Amino acid sequence: MRKKLLYIILLGTVFSGFSQQLPQFTQYQYNTIAINPAYAGSRNALSVVGIYRNQWTGFDGAPETATLSIHSPLRNDKIGIGFSFINDALGFENFTFLYGDFSYTIQTGEKTRLAFGLKAGFTSFSLDDELFLDPDVSNDPFFQDSFSRFSPNFGLGLYFHSDDWYVGASSPRIINYDNNETSGDAFRALDRNSYYFLGGYVFPLNYNLSFRPSFLVKYTKGAPASVDLTATFLFHEKLWLGASYRFGDSVGAIADFQVSRQLRLGYAYEYSISDIQPFNSGTHEFLLIYEFKFNSSKLKSPRYF
Repeated sequence: MRKKLLYIILLGTVFSGFSQQLPQFTQYQYNTIAINPAYAGSRNALSVVGIYRNQWTGFDGAPETATLSIHSPLRNDKIGIGFSFINDALGFENFTFLYGDFSYTIQTGEKTRLAFGLKAGFTSFSLDDELFLDPDVSNDPFFQDSFSRFSPNFGLGLYFHSDDWYVGASSPRIINYDNNETSGDAFRALDRNSYYFLGGYVFPLNYNLSFRPSFLVKYTKGAPASVDLTATFLFHEKLWLGASYRFGDSVGAIADFQVSRQLRLGYAYEYSISDIQPFNSGTHEFLLIYEFKFNSSKLKSPRYF
């Protein structure tokens, strides 16, 4: 029953008017470069971020996502560079995103900075060979053509921030593609551009406690808008504990620990509140951040964003 349900979901998302979107993360504050190139170099260190997300645990063929991003300022600290890699697997679908990032920052005030970003790279789309072993699929003329696609793209972003707050806007993939160009309007696999808006603020409550609310809004034409709200508390500049809510989709809990000045580990759990809830036992997300801090005089510890 689960396999049949997954197959229906796949057919509804891959071969309909819906659009493929970049995967979303509960701990999006630390993976900002994946969606906004202006974030590159903003942490004043060579920053390496890895996230693994296992969505809808217990559901055969459920989404699995792994991402790795690296970014750093150059000697001229107005310029930041980086790259982001994402591998996203959903059932028989496989998406790989590999993009380079460039940012240029101007000082707008004593403590505020505005960064402009450019992202360029490609998206690779394919279907697993296992799909074509199913007789119902292999005998269908619709599936006789190759579904492998290689699509170059580029994106733009803005990131306005200080040590205690940030706001940003971006579109990481501006060119629209149809991953199934030959099938006509009835069966389309659209790769449309999305628009992201995000922000956050840190409120010091006392010497050992801070409160950080944040949000992420994503809009893609042809798909419902997605809104994430997150609230976390920082204890003794070491431990982050909080909760998240994605409208109409999930609620979650977050825990991050600053192991050392360079290393941070994080975990998030999401409980689905959508129609898929009876068929899964939740989503697990693991975070690792390591930062090579070359110039300690410029660094704030911890970094809030």
